[in-house]
Amino acid sequence: MELPIYLIGYMGAGKTTIGRLLAERLGWHFVDLDEAFAEINGLTPAQYIRQYGVEAFRKREKDCVEELSELPIQKVIYATGGGYPCWEDNMECLKELGTSVYLRWSDRHLAQRLETDSTDRPLLQGKSGKDLQEFVAWQMSGREPFYAQADLVIDAPLSRKEQLSAEDDEELAQYLYERIRKELL
Repeated sequence: MELPIYLIGYMGAGKTTIGRLLAERLGWHFVDLDEAFAEINGLTPAQYIRQYGVEAFRKREKDCVEELSELPIQKVIYATGGGYPCWEDNMECLKELGTSVYLRWSDRHLAQRLETDSTDRPLLQGKSGKDLQEFVAWQMSGREPFYAQADLVIDAPLSRKEQLSAEDDEELAQYLYERIRKELL
């Protein structure tokens, strides 16, 4: 594995939560790229998209990742936006900048996690149950080929259980911590 580490995956995959837990365990820095985007641009990604459009947002998002990669800190865990790896050559860029880790959940598990997620997600407004799962499956069919290019693919949950719990993110963070310690440190 090479530094830094970029967590990728669909919304609700736990990139931010697991990234924070992992960074804390390692004593590394953590950067949520959506939060960094808002800090750099003065607008959240959703606000930027509403004002300038998706194409402009994706270009600016890529610029932000490249700007952050030039900072003189190496031991960083980044949580990318869910769509970031799926635009132009962004997966190639991530792989050049460090190690990409895909947190892969089934469509059903993602929908389950998103239903209990209190985060405002404009793409999911008005969707629940079967509609939500179908939407996730539809989006994942287009995104999976990009995500699957990651340097490391982690199938979640680790325990292969049917019902999800708060411990799933803890288990994934611990698994990644052990992997990083073994392969990097």
